[in-house]
Amino acid sequence: MLLRNTDFIDLPVYVKGKVRDVYQVGEDMLLMIVTDRISAFDVVFDELIPNKGKVLNGISEFWFDFCKDIIGNHIVTTDVSEYPMGLSKYKNELQGRSMLVKRVDMVEAECIVRGYLEGSGLKDYRATGKVGGVKLPEGLKQADKLPEPIFTPSTKAKEGHDINISYDELEDLIGADLASALKEKSIALYKKASEYALTKGIIIADTKFEFGLLDGELVIADEIFTPDSSRFWELSDYEPGRPQKSFDKQYLREYLETLDWDKNPPAPKLPEEVIKKTEEKYIEAYERITGKKFEP
Repeated sequence: MLLRNTDFIDLPVYVKGKVRDVYQVGEDMLLMIVTDRISAFDVVFDELIPNKGKVLNGISEFWFDFCKDIIGNHIVTTDVSEYPMGLSKYKNELQGRSMLVKRVDMVEAECIVRGYLEGSGLKDYRATGKVGGVKLPEGLKQADKLPEPIFTPSTKAKEGHDINISYDELEDLIGADLASALKEKSIALYKKASEYALTKGIIIADTKFEFGLLDGELVIADEIFTPDSSRFWELSDYEPGRPQKSFDKQYLREYLETLDWDKNPPAPKLPEEVIKKTEEKYIEAYERITGKKFEP
């Protein structure tokens, strides 16, 4: 079953993102639903990716639990039969692709950790020798492993593109204590997950997190280490100096780079082969990471 829209949910809309639709459940909880929509370069495509929502939800659920010794999270339950306010009647639509979560005060920043040189970080490095204001050694190639993972925050744009900012700018934005806590937790999460992923034959090249405050305590929210928020590379095929074989949206991005498209709406039509290949890459990431067979 493909899911594009969630208009059947009769609750106040909290926010509708490019992929997730979030509804208010009472005073202090939210229902997060992961659709099968896909976006690239901040543009949402008309075509849906089968099973994508369930893969993203399942991977996040796995990592939230795996990383709970480092930081708490916002999950209440993922069992639709336990959802309040009559939501359990939507079990067919929601099971496997939704979470009931606590409402938290989100920190207005994207927390990006990079362990390898790729994407906008590679462009920055080639232009300035730095990534997010962090000076890196000379002579690094595309996809090289960095000496240490680096924390490179960005703004969280309501519309359009996020903007990379320096750590000093993050301190000015949210305060030194909170900025320090975000950096510490982000790097600890990245190190723990990337070490585990290597045992599954996957390199986590970089990732982004979103954090919030729940009763004054910092927690991680939204999604974590999914193919939408991270670059996953095939360890056995890893070779710096070129693009890597990936399990994430990078495959779609690379296809789009071959088109005569200015990365503004409307999105180009995706061929069936690209849709199928993208689905396969998401499912393989789920199965490798969780160690479970994906059951649509």
